[in-house]
Amino acid sequence: MRQRANRLSSSKKLLTTTAVGVAVVLGLSACAPGSAASTSGGQTLVIGMESEAGALDPQSPAGWVTWRVDYQIYDTLVTEDLSKSSEEAPVTELKPGLASSWTVSPDGLVYTFTIRDANFTDGTPVDAAAVEYNVRRMWDPASPQYSPQAAGSSVYLWQNLADVSSDGQTLTLTMAQPFSPFLRLLAGIGGGGIISPAALEKYGDEGIGDNPVGSGPFKFVDRVRGERITLERNDDYWGDVPELDRVVFRPLPDASARVAALRSGDVDIIAVPSPDSVAGLVDEGYQLSEGTPPHVWFLRFNFDNEYTKNKLVRQAINLAIDREGMAEDLLQGTANPAYDIQAPANDAYVERTDAYTRNLEEAKALLAEAGYPDGFTTTLTTSTDGSGQIVPVPMAEYIQQNLAEVGIDVKIDATEWTSYLGTYFQGTPDDVGLAQLSWGMTSPYWLYTQTSSSLIAPNGPNVGYYSNPELDAVMGQAISATDDAAATELWKQANEIATEDAVFAPIVNDKAPYILAPNVRGFVSASEEWYDLTNVSLD
Repeated sequence: MRQRANRLSSSKKLLTTTAVGVAVVLGLSACAPGSAASTSGGQTLVIGMESEAGALDPQSPAGWVTWRVDYQIYDTLVTEDLSKSSEEAPVTELKPGLASSWTVSPDGLVYTFTIRDANFTDGTPVDAAAVEYNVRRMWDPASPQYSPQAAGSSVYLWQNLADVSSDGQTLTLTMAQPFSPFLRLLAGIGGGGIISPAALEKYGDEGIGDNPVGSGPFKFVDRVRGERITLERNDDYWGDVPELDRVVFRPLPDASARVAALRSGDVDIIAVPSPDSVAGLVDEGYQLSEGTPPHVWFLRFNFDNEYTKNKLVRQAINLAIDREGMAEDLLQGTANPAYDIQAPANDAYVERTDAYTRNLEEAKALLAEAGYPDGFTTTLTTSTDGSGQIVPVPMAEYIQQNLAEVGIDVKIDATEWTSYLGTYFQGTPDDVGLAQLSWGMTSPYWLYTQTSSSLIAPNGPNVGYYSNPELDAVMGQAISATDDAAATELWKQANEIATEDAVFAPIVNDKAPYILAPNVRGFVSASEEWYDLTNVSLD
């Protein structure tokens, strides 16, 4: 990563109600942003996001773009070390979060957490009772704070929980059966963020997403939908207090607009730069940060669709897609071809190039064997933007062209990201053969969330209505294993079953490129889909 030579300092446009600066055009052909420390008496980092965030309720349905904001506001009991790059730690290491320590009983049933002395940003204390309140919101229908929406979003996290109790700073969670992925799942999106009970009582289910209160390193200031979300440093944070004074998240769904905002000095960091802009930005002196997060951009087959319920059709579609061409040509090397439904940043990854490398002749033969020698017409649903979605419409069009070569006529139905998520998790309509999404976890348990017979939509994220007793049994053994190595081998076996059954069409693994202004320091692309801003600063 090169620094721009002879870069002069410049004012920074702060996206707050009071501070306005001017970006100065300097050097080469681009405009280099300067340090926000020169305005408003402190450092303001502005991040250009690829889409609007959802409600800032960490226990409600949301994508990575929302969790990247939530992660700065809320703590989880267990967290990940995001200070190491993907090269240093291909799979992130777990570390204490809001729980300073924990123990697990030898039978894998009882988790005992010691909650650290801390406060929510509304001044109320963090104790085990506050965490229990949150757990019951997601798990216990008999509790007054129970939220069906939160329960639906986090069902895979809490479905094995049998009891929760609290005493002072000690929280006890008792499982109905061993649940090997539990600690890693606690550290991520999908129910791990702990909200102030007082704030939940004050704002309710509908209001907490617009008035978020956690115990994290930053606290919420304001939000103007479509324009910004502003956070400020939590000076009373129990951990490392951030160097930044403020963080502003700006939704900029158009990739060219994000690049322009970076060059003009309106933002300091952009996510998902247009693939053809990356090399030029680096040449101009901007910094490229990328890694290998647990990401897979994939197509979900609909097992209720008249065409894609046929295994031969699903196999043919997988063989007709040119993953290598998409990664290198369309995406300009900002992603890698995907050869498994699990991402490489996962201990259970099993590469299967035989199932996912393009072979048009074999694809045509499979379609003929399935009874569709002349192909058929189906619909592919996708979003127009969104976290981890890269450039979804051009990618869908690339697949459309690929499948046309074997006679499959694909109609593309594209929707804005937050609206798309709302319909996606209701389940795939019968006339839709392919539903696209980007997802993945550092835990192989992610496969369970997508394929388990117990999590079929609309009560779970298995939106393709897939059910396979053999796969359910193997995943059940993996989940209940108390030995990590044994669990990993069982997950690998489960991956193989999913591949042989052609449950998905994995397409690419995103490198999650971020482009940083030359004066940004301390930003790390860890093997995760979100980032830690506590050590980020501006020169």
